[in-house]
Amino acid sequence: MEFKIAVLAGDYIGPEVMAEAIKVLEAVGEKFNHTFHFNEALIGGAAWDEYREHLPKQTLDICENSDAILLGAVGGPVSEQLKPKWLNVSTNALLPLRKRFDLFANLRPAKLFPALASACPLKKEIAERGFDILVVRELTGGIYFGEPRGRDGSGDEERAVDTMVYSRREIKRVAHVAFKAAQVRRKKVTSIDKANVLTSSILWREVVEEVARDYPDVACDSMFVDNATMQLVRDPAQFDVILAGNMFGDIISDEAVGITGSLGMGASASLGEGTFGLYEPSGGSAPDIAGKGIANPLAQILSGGMMLKYSLSMEKESNAIEKAVEKVLNGGKVRTPDIGGSSTTREVGDAIVEAL
Repeated sequence: MEFKIAVLAGDYIGPEVMAEAIKVLEAVGEKFNHTFHFNEALIGGAAWDEYREHLPKQTLDICENSDAILLGAVGGPVSEQLKPKWLNVSTNALLPLRKRFDLFANLRPAKLFPALASACPLKKEIAERGFDILVVRELTGGIYFGEPRGRDGSGDEERAVDTMVYSRREIKRVAHVAFKAAQVRRKKVTSIDKANVLTSSILWREVVEEVARDYPDVACDSMFVDNATMQLVRDPAQFDVILAGNMFGDIISDEAVGITGSLGMGASASLGEGTFGLYEPSGGSAPDIAGKGIANPLAQILSGGMMLKYSLSMEKESNAIEKAVEKVLNGGKVRTPDIGGSSTTREVGDAIVEAL
């Protein structure tokens, strides 16, 4: 079978880890008799250099004519965030990309591989228990997209406004994604909100409880976001599927991946109603290590595996990638510095291909 993949490598370590993900996908294609056509396009700072915009039409055209998008990372150094090249790069690139394709459900697994228990920042007895969490984050609503927004006034009276808005439809559709995911996992959904303070969270909780009735085989509870952030470091094994709105999900999913040992392990899938999706690591562009050949490519590789599963209906091939990653980690010899090793980005990619 043949598939067209839009490849948006992005900035700094993005191209470095993307090269390894493509290498692994090509190995999968050879092993399972598939052909992937990788069509490269620019996004973020790389696009700004060429087009003076972060998400040019040329990139959108390639995405629209592909079966899925494989994204690296966008963004620059913190010290340069107010320069035109990097100003609002995520707002100008990632958010409109998600909105354009209505990618409303962000799936971010946070699994502590047993071989990485020593890299987990939590207590030894917690790490040894392990955890396997899937965060389902609503991606196209909430405070990141709400209107009105902006700044007005001057002096001490200057103010900035962001508005958190959720509709019943937006909450319902992402809740169904979470419950369906739980049905093939450990059958538990924990919904995160702040219903003791926010009106939008009251609606969120009401709708989630309504949707839960359609899934009698799945246990459902609600948890305030402040408690959830504490529970994640106290007892992460209690969670199966975590369902959250855009901002809370952004924070919770980063925390969940962080306790796996490294943001370099965080893969993600952004999905809409159909099979089209966007797949990216969650660790960012990491300007501080770009060009050193030490970036962890596993999040990008695992994101490619999620693409096979959710957009291309290749469950067996996706599982093969995850098993190859686990085999390499269990070997203990090939790891990048962020997870206690001294291997290069390329050496990790080569090891995954060999394990495949």
